[in-house]
Amino acid sequence: MTTAIAIYVFTDMEILDFAGPYEVFTTASRVFKRRNPHAPDPFHVFTVAREAGTVRARAGLVVTPDYTFATCPPMDLLLIPGGVVTAELATPAVTAWISRVAAEVQLTASVCTGSFLLAQAGLLEAKPATTHWEDIADMRTMFPRLTVLEERRWVDAGPVVTSAGISAGIDMSLHLVDRLMGRELAVNTARQMDFDWHENA
Repeated sequence: MTTAIAIYVFTDMEILDFAGPYEVFTTASRVFKRRNPHAPDPFHVFTVAREAGTVRARAGLVVTPDYTFATCPPMDLLLIPGGVVTAELATPAVTAWISRVAAEVQLTASVCTGSFLLAQAGLLEAKPATTHWEDIADMRTMFPRLTVLEERRWVDAGPVVTSAGISAGIDMSLHLVDRLMGRELAVNTARQMDFDWHENA
């Protein structure tokens, strides 16, 4: 069975926040297919934006999303990267979409300040979460009812998984590979990527 993974992309997102998980899941599929050539891919990854057109990430990278909110196919895992999320927090359509989709998927995950978007959508109530170390204080101020954990690479709260800043999203994504497809594939994916996986949160 293939897990469909949608990564939300938006203006001023952090490049590694979305590219790191994208690389993990697509590499995991490639590694898996080498040993299981006749089995379906374990992961199918695509990008989604609010509207049609290109998205300019932080540092100027231009990304062309695969789908929009209106055209997005069904998914099993929604992943929200971070970056400068001020405009996204101020856009009701984004909050509404995340809330609606999260109610339909198996898992919702965030990298870095993407957790602010999950919090605003009401997904972190009564759940532990984390974000970039630089934004911990702001998250506690904006969402005082949340349990925001420090010095954690990622926090698995069941249906919602959050990670700390930037490269921590790779650790979290490898954890999700482990959770969904087993430790062996996660370890082999990290090895293929030449990545020193922080296996413990």
